[in-house]
Amino acid sequence: MTERYYLTTPIYYVNARPHLGHAYSTIVCDAIARRKRALRVETWFLTGTDEHGQKIERSAKKAGSTPEEFAAKISAEFSESWKRLGLAPDDFIRTTEERHHRGVQKLFKELKDRGYIYKGHYTGQYCVSDEAYVEGEPGAICPDCGRLTETVKEENYFFKLSAFEKPLLDLYERRPDFIAPESTRREVLSFVRGGLKDLSVSRTSFTWGIPVPGDEKHVIYVWLDALANYITALGYGSDDAASLEKFKNFWPANVHLIGKEISRFHCVYWPAFLMAAGIALPGQVRANGWLLFDHTKMSKSRGNVVRAESVAEVLGVDALRYFLLREIPFGQDGSFTFDALVQRYNGDLANGYGNLVSRVVNMMHKFFAGVVPEAGKPTEAEETLRAKATAVIPEFNRCFDNFDFSGALKVLWSLVADVDGYLTATAPWKKPEGRSDAEQAALQARVLATAAEAIRIITALVYPVLPASADIVWRQLGQGEIAGAAKDNFLSGIIWGGLKPGTKFGEPAPLFPRAEKDAVTRMEQLEAENNKSAVEAVGGPIEMDEVKTAPAEVQKKVAEAAPAAEVKSAAPVPTAPAVPASATATASAPAATTPAAVPAGQPAAEEKTFITIDDFSKVELRVAQIIVAERIPKADKLLRLEVDLGDEKRQILAGIAQYYEPEKLIGRKIIIVANLAPRTMRGLVSHGMLLAASLEGGVPVLAGFHEEVPLGARLK
Repeated sequence: MTERYYLTTPIYYVNARPHLGHAYSTIVCDAIARRKRALRVETWFLTGTDEHGQKIERSAKKAGSTPEEFAAKISAEFSESWKRLGLAPDDFIRTTEERHHRGVQKLFKELKDRGYIYKGHYTGQYCVSDEAYVEGEPGAICPDCGRLTETVKEENYFFKLSAFEKPLLDLYERRPDFIAPESTRREVLSFVRGGLKDLSVSRTSFTWGIPVPGDEKHVIYVWLDALANYITALGYGSDDAASLEKFKNFWPANVHLIGKEISRFHCVYWPAFLMAAGIALPGQVRANGWLLFDHTKMSKSRGNVVRAESVAEVLGVDALRYFLLREIPFGQDGSFTFDALVQRYNGDLANGYGNLVSRVVNMMHKFFAGVVPEAGKPTEAEETLRAKATAVIPEFNRCFDNFDFSGALKVLWSLVADVDGYLTATAPWKKPEGRSDAEQAALQARVLATAAEAIRIITALVYPVLPASADIVWRQLGQGEIAGAAKDNFLSGIIWGGLKPGTKFGEPAPLFPRAEKDAVTRMEQLEAENNKSAVEAVGGPIEMDEVKTAPAEVQKKVAEAAPAAEVKSAAPVPTAPAVPASATATASAPAATTPAAVPAGQPAAEEKTFITIDDFSKVELRVAQIIVAERIPKADKLLRLEVDLGDEKRQILAGIAQYYEPEKLIGRKIIIVANLAPRTMRGLVSHGMLLAASLEGGVPVLAGFHEEVPLGARLK
């Protein structure tokens, strides 16, 4: 039986041009797909664009074009961007395509025929920006994006989501790995346990969408439309035999990779739709964190987007791929800065892997005319390196297959360091006094053949992450084109000893030239030029004119919500209304949850003035558990901590290294101040501050609990 693997990115909404956040998800999928193909697994990698909805209709009108023209233009930018980045999806679906249109209508009809869709009326709040229903009174603020919602009164079709509360909970219990990471799983569980309401799945107040079959004044709700892309791209709804065979071969998907902000749509609505339609469920929904720039989630409305092309033009596509997969633990939020990118590039690629390859290839040409010699009998040093390389292979595989790309690359780069250390220790370029020419040649043959074999293993393993660079190295090692090797299943059988004596090396070629001091400036200039010239399609944050024309009570809510709209919010994805619904709940502004830290243990100056209860209520104190604690190189006072708040994980830098041993902190529950502004220290961003008592002499004692307290609990 042929092993198959189907993976998908989220399909990207065409309200803005592609940026680094979009590229991150797509690059991760591309790396997984390349690895699966190199393991001779029949792989299908899908991405695409989501092009319907009221927001797109309005944006097109604002841009002076039709929705069709508007969507086509932005979708083409995504497609072209992926080509420029060398990404290789097997399919790129647009929700305006006929194959998708046909499949969505079939799914809607199937749900209706099975009794899971009925007609009703909805009165309540709707966020056009997020294309999501929001519970609240007129003038409510969207808890996700911070914009004003609109009051909607219309006839709708509704999906019986409430009928799937128990089936969904049973699914999560039966298949605990259906949702990952654990923080996303807990959030979804909490949402479903809180009770599900029936979901409106049609609109009548606009026309840009797929008509409801048999009732064309309704268009199908954009999320039912969009989620169906995962099956319509495989041929669901088609009468074509080849398309139906593809659906049979690849569905259910092995994994949907998504952004965490859309986890409920994928983990609640999507499996409920599939259950109701009698379609098999995907293997897993796995959420990645947000890519933060200037400490907030990248988004067009915040004006803090970075294009992948700016990085690729200065440092190359592989540098970007490596940084994103190495720097950011998948599933967690990760900070992107040009400075951090250049540091990682120079440290790991230019001075690390690139320099190692250059040294060995050049010495092979210098001492053996580019032909791999017989290594001869290994010494203890060669046996040790061989053992390390052999151990790295399964450990790299385990990490990569568990979506721990950062861990996999960390393991692999430990081998890069070992090979570099081995070369330094053996110094084949030196000939000590008293060593004969024959002895020197034997040492050089043994060392260079051993080092080159280690590089071959490193290059094979890193190929899915650095495909272009790995191809250059593969050719220099005399192995031919790496894409051909990948088709021949070269990863599944990789073992020590594949580089045979007599192999002719290719000519040395530049790999990762060291980035000069102006690299950051050049990337910043490219971004500045892009932002100046770009004409993006839709509006950003709430405009002041909108606020001025709103009722007084709405203006007050907007003013209160505005600061929160500037940072990423961990507020839940808006839920659907009940039927019949009349929104009455008051929406509050989302809390800022990307705050950051100053070192703990620094005594504050005594303040004799009193504060009010309102002042105190501004401080958000939460319970967290330390899950990672480690020292920061060349920082005697700082520890880098990772803490779990139950619904999210954060990095915090704390000035307690002189008083606490890192390994003894792991597992300890502490109190953190969670709503401080971010702060960067030693090139790392801190997202909170530990609460500690300052004893005489400035010695800190961490605050904690004797009783069992749940993670994330707020202190009052």
